[in-house]
Amino acid sequence: MLLSIMLLYGIGTGILAPMNAIYLHDHLGLTKGEVVTVYSVSLLLNMITTISVGIVSDRIMHKKKLPLLAALICLAGLSFYMRADGFVGALIGMSIATAPSGLIMGQLFAMARNHFALKATSILEMSLVWLRGGFSAGFFLGLLLGANLYLLFGFQGVLIGNLSGYIGLIVILLLYKEVSPSHTKVARGKAEPFSLVMLLALLMLSCADSIRGLYLPLVVDRLFGKPQLMSYLWSAQAVFELLFMTITSYWAAKYGSKQIIALGSVFALLAYILYATAAPLPLFFAVQPFYSIYVSILYGVAMGVVQRMFVHRTGFGSSLYVFLTQGASLIGFLLPVLVKGISTAIFIIPIILVLCAILIIKRLIAGEKVVNSKVNNAKLTEGKS
Repeated sequence: MLLSIMLLYGIGTGILAPMNAIYLHDHLGLTKGEVVTVYSVSLLLNMITTISVGIVSDRIMHKKKLPLLAALICLAGLSFYMRADGFVGALIGMSIATAPSGLIMGQLFAMARNHFALKATSILEMSLVWLRGGFSAGFFLGLLLGANLYLLFGFQGVLIGNLSGYIGLIVILLLYKEVSPSHTKVARGKAEPFSLVMLLALLMLSCADSIRGLYLPLVVDRLFGKPQLMSYLWSAQAVFELLFMTITSYWAAKYGSKQIIALGSVFALLAYILYATAAPLPLFFAVQPFYSIYVSILYGVAMGVVQRMFVHRTGFGSSLYVFLTQGASLIGFLLPVLVKGISTAIFIIPIILVLCAILIIKRLIAGEKVVNSKVNNAKLTEGKS
């Protein structure tokens, strides 16, 4: 049931995500600044809702009603958004449709951690990765579906497809039986030490990805003149995510989460350099599998790192991760305003962000090695004495 929920949520998101900025810019005639305003205001409301609910969610016995209520509100907002004919209508509709959406993913993962902590403790962390992979698989199907809906029915078909995804999500949430709250105080898995600097590095990496998420569709449309190409580009990335999420999670368990996050960031750097140089279309497609490694790590391994920092507060830990990605998106939407027009020069910003994040993570890894070395030396000295 949880996997079906993630799959449907991914399908609904994937149908609209690559087309939304183009819809606002081309279909409704909004300027670049107006598009950024719509995204930024709705995202800011989303952040406030997500972290506010996350703070109190661990006191709520039955969490299922939170994503259920949020999905209903999103459905109402999307219905309004579909009838928008200008900036004000789009801003109001997207704000209502987006404001509660962040707590859907956060509380779904909180429910999932409770569920697997009770029923499958030995595969707790990997099961959460597979659920996130299920979202990616749904996102991949949604991308292909969205591109074909656009070709057949235009933007209206894309919006109706997104609406259907929320309806499916609501139906399966109603059918899902949440684990008994009395069982939630079971072992939650290995904890991760809190690190504000690591959260900053993850914020930078998520910020770079959000810049790509909003502006790559506009850049691709400007370079090649075919909006549906963006759905195909993202599907070339998403198809690998389920596989890579599993592999990179095993790597993280074996070699360390920070090392794997740094490795994934190098692949992201390669992709941003190609985007910035306005490479030919075949190279845009060729780099997508490499970028999917980065996305798999950012939304699999990194998600686990943040959740384990608050391993005994599942609702807050999951919501904090979503809040972090939302904050990164807000910054990512605003930073490219500094670049005139829609051009490949926008991707210089994520190149700088990723480089800074890599340096921070490498410094943290070096610091951990020094600490571990001192601990080992101390143990060796005690053993000799």
